[in-house]
Amino acid sequence: MLPFYKKYSRTIFDIALLLLTGYLFMLLFSYIYGIAKPIFWSFIIFLIIEPFARFLHKRKFKKIIATTISTLLFILIILAIIAGAGVLFTNLSLEFIMNMENYKSLLQDNITHTVNYFQNKIEALPPDVMIKIQEFTTNTATKMMEIFRNLLNILVTFITSISGSVMSTMINLGMALILAFFLSVEIDNWKRIAKEKTPSTFKTAFEFLRVNVIKGIVSYVKSQFKLVSITFAQVFISFLILGVKNAFALALLCGLVDILPLLGVSAFFIPWITYSFIVGDTVFAIWLTVILAIVLIVRQILEPKITGESLGVSAFTMLCAMIISLSLFGVMGLIMSPIIIILVKALYDQGYLQRWIRMPKEEYPEEKVE
Repeated sequence: MLPFYKKYSRTIFDIALLLLTGYLFMLLFSYIYGIAKPIFWSFIIFLIIEPFARFLHKRKFKKIIATTISTLLFILIILAIIAGAGVLFTNLSLEFIMNMENYKSLLQDNITHTVNYFQNKIEALPPDVMIKIQEFTTNTATKMMEIFRNLLNILVTFITSISGSVMSTMINLGMALILAFFLSVEIDNWKRIAKEKTPSTFKTAFEFLRVNVIKGIVSYVKSQFKLVSITFAQVFISFLILGVKNAFALALLCGLVDILPLLGVSAFFIPWITYSFIVGDTVFAIWLTVILAIVLIVRQILEPKITGESLGVSAFTMLCAMIISLSLFGVMGLIMSPIIIILVKALYDQGYLQRWIRMPKEEYPEEKVE
């Protein structure tokens, strides 16, 4: 083993140094984000409102007026989304509560029907046994309804408990919105200052990031938007065919859930399918299963093609990076992992990694090792 370590000592050191640099960068970024959340969110909001503000500014609107219109439009869209989500959640919750007794009776009848079927198939059971079975089915249905009721209470308690976090988030979003507004108004001044005062080394690094990383991030976001749009279209059309109430809102919610790593659209369908089987709506549950299978198959076919064409990075690599980053750095690691992967790929394509990581000459005789 000693010759192996001796041969690859420089390689191991270079790789360890790069990994340590990446880890420290992610750790520093997570710390800075924790103490300056509104500033980071303001950059995201700025990227959303600035294109329309710039469009209006080119149409002879003053920049402050153009930014105001764009910001107000952004606020209206956000409020509409929140109101729509609230109405959908309220309607579904009220419908579930109102139909809880019906679901209890349906579940009880379904279990009784199943018992009767097996009773007729096998042999007639004694009357006392049948009475006990009926009592068991009644108790089971009651307990399951209690479980659903307790889960609903837990959900309400959870929503109440996070009200403080929601208030803090709303305050941060409000501050971020104000910061984004002023940043959009003053962006030309900031660009001029950055152009005049930034050292050449940082300008070169920023240009590399702009050309190779920022464009890659935009491509990644576009590819995810395409996949989510395809999922939304499939679910929406399927729900229309099945006559599902609130088809548009449910399909939109399904598309948003599809963004979640690992879980994806299954987190939306599997509980619904399970519930439909429990209450005896077997046909509808089978149709939901078919829709889920179609959505998953289409996504598995299109995701490598769409994501690969936009990034040149395999879905497996991206998913592994997300899992590791989520474990090490939490939510911010999940957000930053695509950026890190895109940066590493850009460094490899431009030949920087080959120069920074020294490989043994005798192992790669045809490669130029510096």
